[in-house]
Amino acid sequence: MAETTMEARPIPTEEPGKEKKKRKFSFPSAFTILFIVTIIAVICTWFVPAGQYSKLLYDADSGKLEMTTPTGETSQLDATQQTLDDLGVKIDIDQFTSGAITKAVSIPGTYEGTAEGISSTVKVTMTFSDSAVTDVVVDTSGETASFGAAAADELREQLLAAGSAEIDGVSGSTITSDAVMKAAKSCYAQAKGEAVVSSVQLPTGDANDWLGTEPDIDETAITETVDTDILIVGAGNGGMFAAAYAAANGLNFRVIEQNGNVQDTRHWYGAIDSAAAKEAGEKPADRAKLLSEISRYASGKCDQRVVKTWINESAAMHDFMRSILEDKYGWVCDFTSGSEAAWPAENAEHNTDYLYPVQEHNYMASESASGTPRNELLLQYIQELGYDVDFKTSLAKLEKNSDGRITGIIAQSTEDDHFIRYNANQGVLLACGGFPGNPYMMEQLDPLGTSVTTACSYSPADKGYGIRAAVWAGANLDKEAAPMLFDRGIVAPGVDAGYVDSDSAFGGKAFPGKIRQYNPGTQPFLKVNRNGERFANESCPYNDIVYAAAHQPGRVYAQICDANILEDAKRFHTIGCSAQTRNGGEKYIQGKMDEAIEAGALFKCDTLDELADKMGFTGAAKDTFLATVERYNELYDKQNDEDFGKPAYRLSAIRTAPFYGCWLGASLLTTEQGIAINEKGQALDNNNQPMEGLYITGDMSGSFFANNYPCLMAGVAMGRTLTFAMKAIKQMAGLENA
Repeated sequence: MAETTMEARPIPTEEPGKEKKKRKFSFPSAFTILFIVTIIAVICTWFVPAGQYSKLLYDADSGKLEMTTPTGETSQLDATQQTLDDLGVKIDIDQFTSGAITKAVSIPGTYEGTAEGISSTVKVTMTFSDSAVTDVVVDTSGETASFGAAAADELREQLLAAGSAEIDGVSGSTITSDAVMKAAKSCYAQAKGEAVVSSVQLPTGDANDWLGTEPDIDETAITETVDTDILIVGAGNGGMFAAAYAAANGLNFRVIEQNGNVQDTRHWYGAIDSAAAKEAGEKPADRAKLLSEISRYASGKCDQRVVKTWINESAAMHDFMRSILEDKYGWVCDFTSGSEAAWPAENAEHNTDYLYPVQEHNYMASESASGTPRNELLLQYIQELGYDVDFKTSLAKLEKNSDGRITGIIAQSTEDDHFIRYNANQGVLLACGGFPGNPYMMEQLDPLGTSVTTACSYSPADKGYGIRAAVWAGANLDKEAAPMLFDRGIVAPGVDAGYVDSDSAFGGKAFPGKIRQYNPGTQPFLKVNRNGERFANESCPYNDIVYAAAHQPGRVYAQICDANILEDAKRFHTIGCSAQTRNGGEKYIQGKMDEAIEAGALFKCDTLDELADKMGFTGAAKDTFLATVERYNELYDKQNDEDFGKPAYRLSAIRTAPFYGCWLGASLLTTEQGIAINEKGQALDNNNQPMEGLYITGDMSGSFFANNYPCLMAGVAMGRTLTFAMKAIKQMAGLENA
C-alpha cells in the first residue's frame, strides 16, 4: 500500500442522517473448495488462515480421522474418502493414510475469531452453509457481568440476522460489541479463504516479565503518516480534558483512542481554593498542611513539587472546566462543603483523624439529567470546534530522534491492523491509564495489593500499554506500588482474595468478585476473619482494612450488621464516596443489598446462629464468631472500644433482626504507580532527567502516590489528572502564562 501523508486539521464529521450501508455477505461460487492443498511428502507447504476452527487429523494408531472442534471437543470418524467429501475437505484420503499429511487441516464450515474486549478475549464461532450463516456462538463470559457478558445473546442474534459482521452492537457495551464484530470479521474472512491479518499488538509480557520487548515494526508496514503539533494518546479523563483545552486555544492537535468511544468518566475531582469554594464561603486551605498530609500518605515517597503543582494550579483547572460545563452547557457543580466536608467532632480525639480538605467537585447530577457523561460532553465540545478523536487507533511504540527527543508514535488501527506514524512537533501527552486489567503487571509490580483484591471494579480495560511504551523509550517507572483499593469487593463464602484461573480473561486470570462494588462494605461495622475473630479497628480509610486482611485466612473478612444498617450509617457519617450509603437513603442501600443477596454474596437471616451457618462458620469458628458478636455488643453498651480503640460513635449494636453478613476483600479501582514526572508534567528518564517531548498525566503518571491512595481525600487523583492534562498542553504550546 502506498504511504499517505495528512496534515493535522479538524476532522470533518459524517453528514447527519447519513447511515453507512450494510454490506451483505455473498459467498464465492467456490465456497465448498476452501483449501486446495497440494501436498508432496518432501515439499509440504500450504496456507492456513489465522484463527481457530474445526480441524482434522489422521490417527495412525486407531486408523481413524480425529476431528477437534473450536471448543476443544474431539470425535473419531472413519478414514474414508466419503467422510472427507461429506466434510467438504477436498483432499485425497491417501494423503492422510500414507503419512504425507502430518498436520491438522481445517474443516470448512465452522470458524472461530477472537478479539480483545474490555477485560477478556472475546470469542465468536460461526458456522456457514453454502449460502448462509447457520449458527453463531458468542463467548463474552470474561467481560463485565452486567454489561459485556450480558450482551452475548443479543449480539448473537444481531450477527445471525445481519448476514455480515456489520451490526449495531449493544448500548452500554461498546467495547465488547466492537470486539465481537472484529472476531466475526475474522470468521467471514476465513470462510472466504482470505488471509486474516494478525495484529501486531504490544507484547503482553508473561508471568516472569511484565514488560516484554518493544515491538519491531517494519517501515514497509507503516502505510499512513499524520503530522501534528500535539498528540494526545488516550480519550479518557486526562486526554479529553487536554483536548478540550487545546481546542479552546485553537491548537493543532490530534487525539487517538484504542477503543471505539471515549472512556468512562470518573466524576469527582479535587481542586484547592476554587471559585466554587469561595462562593461556598470556605476559608483558604492550609496548603502546607495539605502538602504534608499527602507526603505522609506516601511515606515521603513522592515529589512534593509535583504535589504542589496540583495544589497551586487546580483552581485554574476548575475555572476552565467550569467555563465549559457551566457557562456553555448549563451544568451545575455539586461542591462538597460544610458538614459533608468535615469529620464529626467526635472523631477529632481518636486515631482515625485524617485530613479531609475541602476540595470535592462533581457534576454528576447534571450528567444524570442530560444523560451525557462528562467525557462525552467534552467530545461534543471539541467536535463543535472542528476537532475529533481518531478512535480504534492503538499506541504501538514511541519514536525519538538521535538527540533522544520524543518525536511522535507509531500507532495501529484496531480495525484493519495497518500502522500509522504520528509525528508530533511540539510533544506527545500520554494519558493511557494504569494497569488494573493486566495480571502480569499486577502480580509483579504489586504483589501485596493483588493478594488482597477480590474484584476489579473500574478500569479492567487498562492494561498498562502506555506505561510499557514509555519504559521502552527510557522513562523511569515509580518503584513503589500505589493501588487504589476500596473495601467493597464482595464475594461468596469460601472465596479467597487474589486471582483465579480464567480461560476467557486477559492473561488467563481474573479476580473472583462479580459485583463492581458493594458500597455498604465501607461502613465501619463489625468485621471478623474466618476464625470468627475481630482483628482491627474498622473505622479507618478504605484500604486499611483490606491490608489488615492480608494477615488473615484467605485474605478476606466478614462484615456483620443488623436491621439498623441505615440508621447506623447515618450516625457513622463516613466521608467521601462511602457517604452514598447514608445519603442515598433506604432505596439506595436496599438496592445494593438486594443485588448482593441475589448474587449469593449477602445473607439476610432471622438469627445470628442461622447467619453463622450461611456465612460458613462451623465448629470452633462458629462458637468464636457468636462470642465475638456478644463481646462487640458489650463494647457498644459501654460506648468504649477497649479492644481496638474505635470511636464510640462508630460502634453499633447487633441485636435487631434481620441480621446481615457478607465476605469482603479489596475492590481495585485502578493503579497509581506510573511514570515519574516533574512539576511540569514531563516524563523523567532513569536518571530523573526530563525527556524532551514527552508528557504524562492520569493513572499512568507517577511521583505523587506511593503505598496506597489517600482515599479520604475525595477526588485528589482526578484533580491531579485534570490539572496536569492542562499543564502539559500549556507547556507544549508555550501557553504557560496564558
